[in-house]
Amino acid sequence: MDASPTARALRTLDLIHQRPGIRAVELADRLGVTERAVRRYVGTLRDAGIPVSATTGRYGGYRIGRGVRLPPVVFSGPEALAVVMAVLDSPAGAPAPDSLAGSGVAKLLRALPESVGRPAGQFWQHIAAAPSLAPRPEVGIASALVEAVASARRVRISYRSAAGHEWTSEVDPWAVVVRYGLWYLLCRIPSGELRTYRLDRIGAAELLTAASEVPADLDAVAVLERSLGEGWELSTRVRFRAPAEQVRPWLRAPMGRLEPDGDECVLTGTTSNPQMYAGEWLAQVPFPFRVEEGPELRAAVAELADRLRAAVQ
Repeated sequence: MDASPTARALRTLDLIHQRPGIRAVELADRLGVTERAVRRYVGTLRDAGIPVSATTGRYGGYRIGRGVRLPPVVFSGPEALAVVMAVLDSPAGAPAPDSLAGSGVAKLLRALPESVGRPAGQFWQHIAAAPSLAPRPEVGIASALVEAVASARRVRISYRSAAGHEWTSEVDPWAVVVRYGLWYLLCRIPSGELRTYRLDRIGAAELLTAASEVPADLDAVAVLERSLGEGWELSTRVRFRAPAEQVRPWLRAPMGRLEPDGDECVLTGTTSNPQMYAGEWLAQVPFPFRVEEGPELRAAVAELADRLRAAVQ
């Protein structure tokens, strides 16, 4: 939170408004300051004409005088991002910008101070979510990463892969993107390579002072989708006996790159999970296909075919 006395005084006002009768020790704990500092912030509010009363005793504490019209609601950065995340977590998924929910969030972000609204707005630009029961990241980690993107600062993250491997690395964050119900950090690692990390697997995120370089013409969603289909250890090549324009709507970007080949088309990519590639992705495509390369994918498709065949025998 901003350490300026004015910001802390406004936060004090917000806390007293939320919990009439809150004690100085509780305010100090919430603000991370001493009780003496709390009394100083209360004095600042009184000097500004806001009647903050204080009572002693077991049930004593601070209250705002009746009939007082409070200033606009004050959001912290994590609170603003939490509101955006809550909208994303709705059963309908990410709302369209011209929907009631979408326009409401846009108005909220425009009304916030730039230091708070800018990071949340940066995140809102890269939303491409779908309803999902997938794990959600910690708000504090998501907030730190969004702030790092908005302020173009390098960040140190600790990560745990699906296989259980753990490491710590400094990265240049490009964007936080929600895709297929999962939250990703699109970033560049020290070697210069592009990486995508799932936010729910990031254990800590520390903002650093070093600047981060982000491409000015970045299309974060498009880059993320290409990245999700590249760099895995198992190669794949699948030929579809149908034109590319008919096949393309049935494919997910992580499956690879689709290229026309006469009246047919060829999909080339990589994967680390051939069973998922075969059963959850290829099996959904309603056109004849043949796995031309990738012995692991061929084996996964054959296993799936045998299982389905056995189900009707």
